[in-house]
Amino acid sequence: MEKFIGNMEAKADAKGRVFVPAVFRRILHLAEETQLVLRKDDFHDCLILYPKTQWDEELVQLRQKLNKWDAGQQRLFRHIASQVEVMEIDGNGRILIPKKYLQMTGITHEVRFLGMNDSIELWSPDRLEKVILSPEDLQDSINRFLANA
Repeated sequence: MEKFIGNMEAKADAKGRVFVPAVFRRILHLAEETQLVLRKDDFHDCLILYPKTQWDEELVQLRQKLNKWDAGQQRLFRHIASQVEVMEIDGNGRILIPKKYLQMTGITHEVRFLGMNDSIELWSPDRLEKVILSPEDLQDSINRFLANA
């Protein structure tokens, strides 16, 4: 499957419907992906969309790494596996984002779609601005990374 790349704007309507950018819909169509999995990111105020087959692979990998006989690891798996919504893109190219997810992430009208290789992040523009590196921080991060490579 082609990878999701890019940074695109979209608008959500009053019901929480938002158009998935055409370039992402094309990738999903070519991969014959009809279902998506939506979840709230555990570390940032954004949503993540996975093609269903990608999400299924992620769950299998996680399940293999966790001991189902360990109560703490079972709780972790339960948390990750249960905090999702399975959805389909409608005939108009939209998804319906449940209100609870919109509220958790501060998405109101404007939505930013970020292609993240095998998934797509959905952000409120103002919350995205807070996590994007400034040019100075980007340079520092690159220098630290290259120094450790």
